[in-house]
Amino acid sequence: MDIFDYARNINSEKESPLASRLRPKTLEQVVGQEHIIGEGKLLYRAIKADKISSVIFYGPPGTGKTTLAKVIANTTSAEFKQLNATVAGKKDMEEVVETAKQNMAMSGKKTILFIDEIHRFNKGQQDYLLPFVEDGTIILIGATTENPYFEVNSALISRSIIFELKPLSTENIEKLIYRAVEDKENGMGIYNGVIDKDAARFLAEISNGDARTALNAVELGILTTDKSQDGKIHITLDVAEQCIQKRALRYDKSGDNHYDTISAFIKSMRGSDPDAAVYYLARMLYAGESVDFIARRIMICAAEDVGMANPQALVVATAAAQSVHQVGMPEAQIILSEAVIYVASSPKSNSAYNAIFKAMDTVKNTVTSKVPVHLMDAHYKGSAALGHGIGYKYAHDYPNHYVNQQYLPDELVGSKFYNPGDLGYEAEVKEYFKKIRGID
Repeated sequence: MDIFDYARNINSEKESPLASRLRPKTLEQVVGQEHIIGEGKLLYRAIKADKISSVIFYGPPGTGKTTLAKVIANTTSAEFKQLNATVAGKKDMEEVVETAKQNMAMSGKKTILFIDEIHRFNKGQQDYLLPFVEDGTIILIGATTENPYFEVNSALISRSIIFELKPLSTENIEKLIYRAVEDKENGMGIYNGVIDKDAARFLAEISNGDARTALNAVELGILTTDKSQDGKIHITLDVAEQCIQKRALRYDKSGDNHYDTISAFIKSMRGSDPDAAVYYLARMLYAGESVDFIARRIMICAAEDVGMANPQALVVATAAAQSVHQVGMPEAQIILSEAVIYVASSPKSNSAYNAIFKAMDTVKNTVTSKVPVHLMDAHYKGSAALGHGIGYKYAHDYPNHYVNQQYLPDELVGSKFYNPGDLGYEAEVKEYFKKIRGID
């Protein structure tokens, strides 16, 4: 590298986006992801000991996948190479592999290859890496926003450790925001800016776990806001709203408005008003509410309020909860909308809710004898001598696969916990019981 290359690199680093400049260089500077890089955790120990093996970092954008790779680059004694799968081809990989072979042969030095967006490589490109990962020519670090078990070859998966990165918490991102505003070396500190507490909180919440989104807004705010009479650049809530192009809703996740909104959301689904339910869904999504929290409430409503009137509602809600993880935002909002509309539009029954709580109350307050003898397990040694299972009537041997016999303990004979309603699938259940029992 000559003096002109050096100057270009220095200038490029200074002109790079704030999120890139602020990227940590050591483990101690990393914010969040304590579940994998907390002191004493496997990845923490491996990085500290410079004993990293092939790994794949999987998680949403802005959670620190590239950051961890850069930390490894700054701490390892191995040669570090980086490729981006969106633009790199087989020739690029061949060059890295050839360099790695030379390093290993001449000095015994290992080579770490970091591939960002590794899921963008096709099967052939991924297969090319396999023998060199297997024989230790290269140590692979892959980063992907997609589930690696679906998008990365199983052979590479089996030779790598998967680390899932979680969306950063609001507190994590707030910490990064203040660091960005105050850091004079890598952040925006030289501009003499300050950020209001409510503006920092808003950006941290609205970024939905993506640090890059929040830092981009901070950078834009400081670079485009005039200095006030006190000589400082003030990032107010109004400035923050403009920089991220979203209005700050009065929606405090720990305050009354949060609970009021989720209450209205659930009651709208329960009340079969899909329009209101979707509106409250939109309010929560706009305010940066966790999609996991929303999905859990939909599942609960499907079980508690739709219940046996349409058991498929719980299947739809559960599938939606799983799908939002695989798809992520912004498309996840479509999945949630479908689930909300389905639940709100379904016939309603709370019979399953009533049944379990009535049964729980009975268990709590009633002393009963053992399970009826004819229902006891007759398979273990000595059970027959005790009379277990004797007299049991096998339902499939009788018409309609039903036979009238005692199932509840003696003290509870005649008790009813489940009372089917008249709507949807439950109406069929009610008719079924009438048919086989001959009673309502």
